[in-house]
Amino acid sequence: MIETVNLSLNDVFQLSVDALLASGANRKNAEAVAAVVRNADRDGCTSHGIFRVPGYCAALQAGAVNGCAEPRVIDQAPGIVRIEANNGLAPLAVEIGRPMLIKKAEEQGIAALAIGDSAHFAALWPDTEPLAVAGFVAMSFVNSRAFVAPAGGKKRRVFGTNPMSFAVPRNGRAPMVFDQAASAAARGEIMLAARDGHKALPGWGLDPNGEETDDPSAILKGVQLPFGGYKGGAIALMVEILAALLTGGETSLEAERSYTGHGGPSAAGHLIIAMDPKSFGQHSFLKRIEELFEEMLADPEVRLPGDRRLALRAKTEEKGVEIPRTLFQQVREIIEG
Repeated sequence: MIETVNLSLNDVFQLSVDALLASGANRKNAEAVAAVVRNADRDGCTSHGIFRVPGYCAALQAGAVNGCAEPRVIDQAPGIVRIEANNGLAPLAVEIGRPMLIKKAEEQGIAALAIGDSAHFAALWPDTEPLAVAGFVAMSFVNSRAFVAPAGGKKRRVFGTNPMSFAVPRNGRAPMVFDQAASAAARGEIMLAARDGHKALPGWGLDPNGEETDDPSAILKGVQLPFGGYKGGAIALMVEILAALLTGGETSLEAERSYTGHGGPSAAGHLIIAMDPKSFGQHSFLKRIEELFEEMLADPEVRLPGDRRLALRAKTEEKGVEIPRTLFQQVREIIEG
């Protein structure tokens, strides 16, 4: 049995801020990261919550990430906001770029936020959910250093887990949002399984010899696999091109070559797209979305993507979250130096 500590969401935020500040981040960067960490734990995504803070701090302490970066905004084109993140932590660049993205999407009907030279370690629904709350259909794509073999590959890592998020607004309800990796399992899921002594599920990855295994530690040393074979492999490739090549960020292979072993976030590219349904002439969009969802939910076994997160959100906002005591102590030790 793993001994745990109960933390309020405010505790998660403040501990994260304090650890990041102690590791060399300035307050703007620390609070932007801590907000994403808090929201991940709030929504039950422990693989991207305070679990990630020691990794952020390790990268800062190693000098691999600029914790005092000032993202530089480049007004690239009428429908594009470009940000050079200066090897900074991605959440601040997203926070700075979002209002400009919304303004351009309102003016043009569709707009994109392209972030290059950032260090990404977070969930993606925090990128898209605020845009859907503002009335936009939104998508987000990011790559990471290489962990995943192309479909058919067994030993060579080429892609990151290359997640994507998609969100749509709803009338009087929280947006429908999904966030998923192009790999069969998120890297954090495998790390948590290794930490907690759980077995990996079939198809998650291969050991360093290219053999199937249910040992998550062996997969972390070997390769992860894309979900759905060639279909997932094609999506991983698409995300690589959108997130890295289109934005000017490092590819997963380039990020792998520059990685110094600190265990934290790596260089990445990041693309966020916002679309205004009204500008497409779809004034009945919200009504038709609900009609589609009603048809789906007519089957009692079906739930909408993101419903589990929303249910957990209501619970954790009231009761807080449980984290392993060892993790709590690790974060406290970072703060205390």
